Amino acid sequence: MKRKTPVQKFFIYVAAVFVLIFSIFPFWWMVTSSLKPSSEIFSSVPTLWPHNLTFEHYYNIFVRANFWVYFKNSLLVAGTVTILGTGLAALAGYALGRFPIKGKNGILLMILSVQMFPLVVMLIPLFIVMSRLGLVNSLVGLVIVYLTFALPFCIWMLRSYFSSIPAEIEEAAMIDGCTRMQAFRKVIFPLAWPGVSATSIFAFITAWNEFVFAVTFIQDDGLRTLPLALQQFFSRFTADYGGLMAASTIATIPVLLFFIFFQRKMTKGLVQGSVKT
Repeated sequence: MKRKTPVQKFFIYVAAVFVLIFSIFPFWWMVTSSLKPSSEIFSSVPTLWPHNLTFEHYYNIFVRANFWVYFKNSLLVAGTVTILGTGLAALAGYALGRFPIKGKNGILLMILSVQMFPLVVMLIPLFIVMSRLGLVNSLVGLVIVYLTFALPFCIWMLRSYFSSIPAEIEEAAMIDGCTRMQAFRKVIFPLAWPGVSATSIFAFITAWNEFVFAVTFIQDDGLRTLPLALQQFFSRFTADYGGLMAASTIATIPVLLFFIFFQRKMTKGLVQGSVKT
């Protein structure tokens, strides 16, 4: 392999720094704006760092009791969707990747077709179904709705991971005395952990950031999620940008922590998988 010249390395590093700044700057601007007084936020001369550091915006949203209710609702819904979506997708993906199921190609085509249509197309049919089941304006109904468009993608992704794992590993575990489920739980599932981690991240972020279905299915203020809470910082004639930036910063923290945790697990799973196979 031809070694890169110092000039090529220099431009690669410059491009990497540019991409890093371009990616981090929106988050930096959100955090610093949440620490600025309103007068500095609306100043005609923008500043990269607050000249008059203040936590008034955080104090204002903390004293709002409902903000923590919104946060808890989002955490409950996103956590439930992640656990159920990943668990069901793992079982379905394993079955579709391992067993000669009759009509498998048709099932896979239906799963893939769900991803081909805009989610808005599913809004009215799901609302009608949830209304007849009495699940509109409930967190349980919201979890079911989120699973309808998160689960197909998770199944498709995990099915690919399970299919890539040699069947001989599972057969060896069963020869050693494991049942089918024990082999899946102790051998196959750990090897597929990178896919499980990626699927969990997708399911969590999808449920955490979703707005359209939440605003359609939830009417009670005590059942609203964080994306709906952020909408309350806008009124017809004014906008509380400081409060919005503070609330957005707090709403971003769980996503970052979740991604960092599973990213480490994903890397660990890749290394373990390469050793075990």
